[in-house]
Amino acid sequence: MQTRSNFSQKHPFIFGFTLIVAAVILFAGVTAAFRMWLGDGRGAATDESLGLVRIDGMITDAERTNTWIRTLREDDNIKGVLLRINSPGGAVAPSQEISRAVGRLATYKPVVVSMSSVAASGGYYAAAPADLIVANPSTLTGSIGVIMQLSNVQDLMEKIGVKRQSLASGKLKGAGSPFKPMTEAERDYLMAIVNDMHQQFVAAVAEGRNMDIKDVQAIADGRALTGRQALQLGLVDKLGGMEDAVDELKAICGITEPVALVEQPKEKTSYLREILSNINITISSDAVEPGLVIR
Repeated sequence: MQTRSNFSQKHPFIFGFTLIVAAVILFAGVTAAFRMWLGDGRGAATDESLGLVRIDGMITDAERTNTWIRTLREDDNIKGVLLRINSPGGAVAPSQEISRAVGRLATYKPVVVSMSSVAASGGYYAAAPADLIVANPSTLTGSIGVIMQLSNVQDLMEKIGVKRQSLASGKLKGAGSPFKPMTEAERDYLMAIVNDMHQQFVAAVAEGRNMDIKDVQAIADGRALTGRQALQLGLVDKLGGMEDAVDELKAICGITEPVALVEQPKEKTSYLREILSNINITISSDAVEPGLVIR
């Protein structure tokens, strides 16, 4: 007893931290036990269930989202799918992949989109093929456009006395290099890429929304829109929140009773990561900032 008292007095910080860690481990263990006892709270597919797909944050990869979309598409117990989007956009190809997956899903069963704070650019790309789009009046959406962001550090390199040399197999191989000025030919070449991707985006919106492509082109200048403005322009169908979107989906599916929303299981994380998250220590990988994004 005396030894423990002496240790806590001599090393109060270590002693206190040890107690906190022990408490957190105990709490995490109890929480895990309750989860096993009660289930994960997301429900399981029954004869009349609805699927839930979430698109959150920057879109940098489509694989996990599309795998879940395919799972819901092939599950006969899933009568319809709610696509909940809270994303400002992201890389072009993953946004396009998700859009195609949503379009394919919509040929099998009803898909309703619920837009959260933002569903712009790549986020809107993903939403366009759905049967119905519901946005909050203040949701930021639209922003139909593509941007390529390039930096030039030539002046900085010269100031610190660094010179760079490169060998390329063609005059356009080094287009967009941050170490030299961009030539007119390089600018035209890169702009052609941006314009082609933009045209693909516009065509996808026109097809998904059943709009004349000229009407889409008229508003596809990168402008962001509120949900209310988007409704007036035909980019969304109704104003409301997630509960309203669920009600719309149930009506389309002919469901009148309460129904389970089947959500993709969360990715498994290590026990240590879960403990640290409970004491507000964040472990994350480096952010990815793509050079060519839909915004």
